[in-house]
Amino acid sequence: MVGAREIELAGRLADVAGGVIRPFFRAKFDHEAKPDATPVTEADRAAEAAIRAILDVDCPTDAIIGEEYGEKPGTSGRSWIIDPIDGTVSFMAGRPIFGTLIALLEDGWPVLGVIDQCISGERWIGATGMGTTLNGKIASTRACKELAVASLATSGPQYFSQHDGDHFMALAAQTAHKRMLFGGDCYNYALLASGHIDIVVEAGLKLHDFAALVPVVEGAGGMMCDWNGEMLHAGSDGHVIALGDPARMEDVVEALACNH
Repeated sequence: MVGAREIELAGRLADVAGGVIRPFFRAKFDHEAKPDATPVTEADRAAEAAIRAILDVDCPTDAIIGEEYGEKPGTSGRSWIIDPIDGTVSFMAGRPIFGTLIALLEDGWPVLGVIDQCISGERWIGATGMGTTLNGKIASTRACKELAVASLATSGPQYFSQHDGDHFMALAAQTAHKRMLFGGDCYNYALLASGHIDIVVEAGLKLHDFAALVPVVEGAGGMMCDWNGEMLHAGSDGHVIALGDPARMEDVVEALACNH
């Protein structure tokens, strides 16, 4: 179970990461391309190293899975999932819509999540059995009576395969597509949790990309699932839907499947 200790620790991890990242923002820093061509900066690596140093001391039996430094096995059945800068492309461009993602999984299921935007000073925290907060105040998703009025967001069309992109656009055609949003990464999910966006759809996400989002969105009254409507867990394939209004889940899943 998640308690005050875990929530305090997650906040402390976000504090440390933010302290590392801020001096690099809109400054000169080293970066390179990973084997998959995605960029990584010295800020990504330094922030994850700082988080891991604390977890190694405070939670020595918990597993750690991070985007930059891989997996450290554990024996407790709990895993901390770290994405030090989700939205590195935005970070490199000086756009403050990236975020640090910190999640705790128990037996493969997300039970605690933090989305921290260290430049704007916004922090969303969600945990099983608790309401999501934004800087200590309750965050809530909004109702959406039908797809035709829904605002839809995704990180970008370049992240979809041709097949997945066709399905995404089939959904987009049924939404208020003139208001569709590209870019934003984890920040889109945070805005959804605060009632500013209705639907976010992605494909190809890794565990570190989505684990922290689940408790944040669901604690705010929303829902997250895969493209088949199944709950997200450590073994999910990275096809992700976030809904501000869970009543639209069947509509979204059906729209995504309509090109089969």
